[in-house]
Amino acid sequence: MQLRRARLCLDCEEVHDEQQCPICASDHFTYLSRWVPVPERRARPRPTPPPSEDLDVYRRVMTPAPARPAPGRLLGGTLLGLAAASVLGLFVGGQRARTRASDTERSADEE
Repeated sequence: MQLRRARLCLDCEEVHDEQQCPICASDHFTYLSRWVPVPERRARPRPTPPPSEDLDVYRRVMTPAPARPAPGRLLGGTLLGLAAASVLGLFVGGQRARTRASDTERSADEE
């Protein structure tokens, strides 16, 4: 039984690690770690924060760099934009050609 989980029944003073006491079925208990100090479970202690002069370096290392768009994605977006502009240009150019043709037909009919 781990000391962190050990419970002392307040009714019959039984030590257990269950939700209810296995002897008297009471659910009134307290953790033994309240009176008995529990040692640190880690083999190595947690790292301490760096001194204030190294804080900027620490923050740069710990914060991730902003994500850049992938070169392929940038190229794909550029090509898509150019294709859309070309289609729009063909549509507008086609309208102009039709307008010019109809103007030419009208002027030919009038002569």
